[in-house]
Amino acid sequence: MTATDHAVRLVQAAALAAADKLATDQLAFDVSEQLAITDAFLLASGANDRQVRAIVEEIEDKLRELEAKPIRREGHRDGRWVLLDYGDVVIHVQHSEEREFYALERLWRDCPTIELPAEIHGPVPPAPPVAE
Repeated sequence: MTATDHAVRLVQAAALAAADKLATDQLAFDVSEQLAITDAFLLASGANDRQVRAIVEEIEDKLRELEAKPIRREGHRDGRWVLLDYGDVVIHVQHSEEREFYALERLWRDCPTIELPAEIHGPVPPAPPVAE
């Protein structure tokens, strides 16, 4: 079993929204084989509490446009680690320090990753000229 197309669309939309607020270290996992309660995780980091909250708000706004509403939202007040549970997708937006300390990617490293849009990595630099 793999993550549903709906879950992948939500992950990709959330990743783009997070990138709009300069989230870093984004990574998505297909956890459908390991967990019965969700299909995918998205991890993203912010440099400070304010940025974490801004990333979360942008994700919520963009996913609301896709008619997705979080079932549960935890940690928003502190802005250190916010969890958004959309059922099919769970999104973790963490302060960089929490991200490094808890290292969720290590827990899920055996799960397949979900490809994220190239736009989240910024513009691709031009190729160097070929010497003749």
